[in-house]
Amino acid sequence: MTDSSEGKHESLAQEEFAKCSEGTKPVDASLILNGSKSPGIPLARKVSYAVGGMPYQMTMTVKGFFMQIFLLDVVQMDAFYASLILFLGRAWDAVTDPIVGYMVSKSGRTCIGKLIPWIVFSLPFGVVSYVMMWFVPQDSMSPGFSFSWFFVWTCLFDLFMSCYHVPYSSLNMFLGGDQKERDSATGYRMGMEIFATLAGAIIQGQIVGVYHAKKARACSRLNYTETVPVNLSSPALQNFTSSLTDSLQNTRRAYVVAALVLASLYFLSCLVLFLGVKEQPAPLSTLDRVKMPYLVGVNLMVRHTPYVRLVFGFFFSSLAFQMAQGNFALFCTHIAGLGSYFQYLIIVVSVAATLSIPLWQTLLGKLGKKTTLFIGLSVYAPTLAVTVCIYNRLDITMILGIIIGASLGALYLLPWSMLPDAVDDFKVKNPSSKNLEPMFYSCYVFFNKFGGGLSLGISTLVLHFAGYKPGACKQNPTVIKALQFLFAPVPIVLVLMGMLLFCFYPINEERRQQIQKDLHKAEKEDEDVAMDAVLL
Repeated sequence: MTDSSEGKHESLAQEEFAKCSEGTKPVDASLILNGSKSPGIPLARKVSYAVGGMPYQMTMTVKGFFMQIFLLDVVQMDAFYASLILFLGRAWDAVTDPIVGYMVSKSGRTCIGKLIPWIVFSLPFGVVSYVMMWFVPQDSMSPGFSFSWFFVWTCLFDLFMSCYHVPYSSLNMFLGGDQKERDSATGYRMGMEIFATLAGAIIQGQIVGVYHAKKARACSRLNYTETVPVNLSSPALQNFTSSLTDSLQNTRRAYVVAALVLASLYFLSCLVLFLGVKEQPAPLSTLDRVKMPYLVGVNLMVRHTPYVRLVFGFFFSSLAFQMAQGNFALFCTHIAGLGSYFQYLIIVVSVAATLSIPLWQTLLGKLGKKTTLFIGLSVYAPTLAVTVCIYNRLDITMILGIIIGASLGALYLLPWSMLPDAVDDFKVKNPSSKNLEPMFYSCYVFFNKFGGGLSLGISTLVLHFAGYKPGACKQNPTVIKALQFLFAPVPIVLVLMGMLLFCFYPINEERRQQIQKDLHKAEKEDEDVAMDAVLL
């Protein structure tokens, strides 16, 4: 085929793919290419796609690190109500993902695509609900009103973020190019998402961390008065108490300011995604409405062994990281005595995770995805064990934070890079079941979010029964032991369970290459059928 004829086929493919007027049934562009090799994904499209992943990761990072301490020590909500918000909110968030995924699958293609409209139209609602989620409407609230306010706004934000993130995750399959190019785009995405984790940690930490540090210093002075006889009516003690009250009001305002900054970045990231990414056809996918009933599609997914093992391996591994993440601020504040520095420790972990992505990407190409994932996860458990044993040394804790961050980078990159392989394997084995990508990705996101809800809900409930006192400078020994248990032993067991499930994941490098061959063969057969239909 000459360059000119190939260009004509490419042009025809794009014209057919762009047709979205009502009543028009566009031909699958991949079929019209008539066997030509899929072009690579342009760098600008990869970067724009990667930037689109920042809102989810920034907001989820901030919620993971700061939501628990915000509800307990800033809102000063009872630990039982806080546990309900954290667990039920994330459970609601998780349940909405498969529903949104199915609704996306059932939606039709528009002039700007099938997935992009969901991302764009959910944007303003997500921005507003995120800001309101961190706003404390009154200085003193009844337990019922406080619970209702934060629970409603948390559920609304999670719903709109699902409408953003589920189609965004599915967009990986429709960037164009082959599996190698999609893996490269995934690498860009994970690098940018970890950068978003870093950005969220820095922005939130620097804006609100200074007030947490002031409270930690005030608590330190107040604790000192408990060991040294001091007149309770002395001006010094009264100043300490006043400083705690002023610090609380300033901290509440700081959380709203941080939310506004992150909401602005949310908007800009979505704008870059909209301008830089156009949906492309994928092998054995047409981006048309799914005609298959929801339960039939779910049944096909749960019977696909590679996907099920990958999902549950990711679930337990992600649950381990989120369990430690959710209790990190409280661990630093009430056990390690590093409450004034925990925002800097979060930055260290995030920087290490960001810088480790190129390393894992390189190892992925040389050793394979499954082996590289095992290397990344294997360092997590011993590092956590050392951290909980040697916790009062800032320098040692930072070194351990670097190792934890590198392991976190592997968890960000590898399971998401393995997911397209499992989806392609399903498409090869079930060629008649098309356009189910949003359902696969939504269920994957579901288990990740459900793990986050479990980790925060169980952690806060355990602290409630241990006797945690919201806003108190000093906690009882039972709370201290509960925090130690939640920060290390539980995550270690969970990550080992995840690694065990990954052992039985059947898609290695040899199988992955065979899947790509089978996929191209099936694509060629579809092309031949389509060309025969055109000629007739």
